[in-house]
Amino acid sequence: MKKIKTGIFGGTFNPIHIGHLALANYICEFEELDELWFLVTPQNPLKESDFLDDNIRLELVKLAIEGYPKFLASDFEFHLPKPSYSCDTIDKLKKAYPDREFILIIGGDNWLIFDKWRDYQRIINENEIWIYPRPGSTIDKSTLPPSVKLTNVPEIDISSTFIRDGIKSGKDIRYFMHPAVYQKIKEEGYFL
Repeated sequence: MKKIKTGIFGGTFNPIHIGHLALANYICEFEELDELWFLVTPQNPLKESDFLDDNIRLELVKLAIEGYPKFLASDFEFHLPKPSYSCDTIDKLKKAYPDREFILIIGGDNWLIFDKWRDYQRIINENEIWIYPRPGSTIDKSTLPPSVKLTNVPEIDISSTFIRDGIKSGKDIRYFMHPAVYQKIKEEGYFL
């Protein structure tokens, strides 16, 4: 039986924005994925740790993806030891969901520091990795291992830091987020 091609798009999503949604949508529709899981990360070992509560970030992802059948919001890493390491997460996902073929989705910026990830060589050897372009991150396709693919996702220059900074400085940035996410952030006063 053919396995379900499932993209794993991990991140803090602090908060999720249209850049995340557009690239995930592109990958599903144009790169031939059956579905994509937004894997909300409680703690990224390579990022700052000043995040909204895990469940709030998960709720915002759920609001953003509601109604699109190829997206799923996942709290899988909430139940794993912290910090979350992709090598461990992927191993546990494969055990929990043997009917799926998992593909790790990462930004070009992360690929350039991939050698800092725990067990990065094992991840490359045992998994398919799809890279999406990020501003300032030039990837030479000819240097990529066979299990690694550079996708054709259009480069989107929006970050959660930009969103948070815009909110803190009182900017009306509603069109950078899904309307339900923007509304929730405004109602609750997140990032102020």
